[in-house]
Amino acid sequence: MSVFATTAVLAAALAVFVVCAVMVRRPYEPGRIWRVPYTAIMWVSALVAVLMLAHLVTLLTGTPLKSRFGF
Repeated sequence: MSVFATTAVLAAALAVFVVCAVMVRRPYEPGRIWRVPYTAIMWVSALVAVLMLAHLVTLLTGTPLKSRFGF
């Protein structure tokens, strides 16, 4: 992925995170049967944002990120 694509996915993940954070804080409406699992979607978007940040650092520095174990 290019820098532009990585930045676009990062921005989309952050936007989804913010929308989910707003939706989680809304009061519960009695009588509604189905609710979207905004907390789960928020966790997935946070994971995508962290992965895209790591990928962006890799693209900008030119060296891949390595774990503590050297993988």
